[in-house]
Amino acid sequence: MNDRPMPTPSHITHFAPSDSHTAGSLLTIDLTALADNYRQMAERTGSAECAAVIKADAYGTGLEAAADCFWQAGCRTFFVAHPQEGAKARKRLPEAVIYVLNGLVGDDSDDCMTYYRDYNLRPVLGCLAELEIWQAFCAKNVKPLSCAIHFDTGMNRLGLSHQDAVELSKRWKETPPSFDLSLIISHLACADEPDHSQNRDQLKRFSDIRSLFPGVNASLANSSGVFLGPDYHFDLCRPGIALYGGAVVDGKPSPMQVVATLQSRILATRDVAEGQPVSYGATQTTKRQSRLAILCVGYADGFLRTGSSNDTRAGAIVSINGHNAPVIGRITMDLIIVDVTDIPEDKAQRGDWAELFGSKIAIDDVAKAANTISYELLTSLGLRALRRYQ
Repeated sequence: MNDRPMPTPSHITHFAPSDSHTAGSLLTIDLTALADNYRQMAERTGSAECAAVIKADAYGTGLEAAADCFWQAGCRTFFVAHPQEGAKARKRLPEAVIYVLNGLVGDDSDDCMTYYRDYNLRPVLGCLAELEIWQAFCAKNVKPLSCAIHFDTGMNRLGLSHQDAVELSKRWKETPPSFDLSLIISHLACADEPDHSQNRDQLKRFSDIRSLFPGVNASLANSSGVFLGPDYHFDLCRPGIALYGGAVVDGKPSPMQVVATLQSRILATRDVAEGQPVSYGATQTTKRQSRLAILCVGYADGFLRTGSSNDTRAGAIVSINGHNAPVIGRITMDLIIVDVTDIPEDKAQRGDWAELFGSKIAIDDVAKAANTISYELLTSLGLRALRRYQ
């Protein structure tokens, strides 16, 4: 086990002591919860290796901090989306296996391929053209370079076909490729709906493809796929959202620990008469004498505008000192307005913190109010919030 210390805020960004006093919003990342979530997923994967997906800045939590945290928790294989993310991870994790899910991102030149080689990144090849480019580059190399191949089993996004798999298997029995095929993968489209027939269909297709490449490790399960059971685990599982506290089954609360908490200060409160319009577009009016609080956060911070409220539709809810307050009117770039009429006045004052999501307001509930998923909320988090790692 590597003895690299757990990251602290100074590993990420140094803040002056006064920053905490001037912050309008605060994003707290619980590294203990992050590590515990990884261990829980690793326990669920059983004999299959449990990797960690750290793409999109580790789902908005900070790639370096998350990478260190997962490594300390026992993770040895990581997945990113782009080679630049892989290079960033490599600087933190010199001994890790790092796969690039989007394959050969770049201009197909040898300089691009050299980038993968120099940072020891394993592309996940998603089409025949990429396979040919990587094969040609590896043929010129002193030793074979590793890669994975993505086979499509029903997503119709990236991935080679079943017929491609058959032809490659036949070809490589006669002439082995110039690269080291370390993994084959596919991606489940409906794993968050456990009873969806697509899951069993994809499992069957992937099992058939896997049989064509004996001795090569295989990976099918994402976060939700892990919960579908051992049949889906194969040799390696690739959880993402579950590690960061998101739900894994559609419509059910997350069984994972909360990792990210977003809070914002109340800038001001105001009393508004019944029948008055609130925020841009006058899409919502007060239905009673109301007390409103203005929070120092908006869609530029990743609190999505689609979580707005209007006269016919409820929006997101925040928590202030243990009391819930609904968003009223449109969420704007830098500010949101919440209705605190039903909160005791001394419990919703200027300077008080409101939780937008965290232990009191589930991130998946906020996502539902914004007609999206927790993935988008986490990966949309802006850079203005003061980040605190604990």
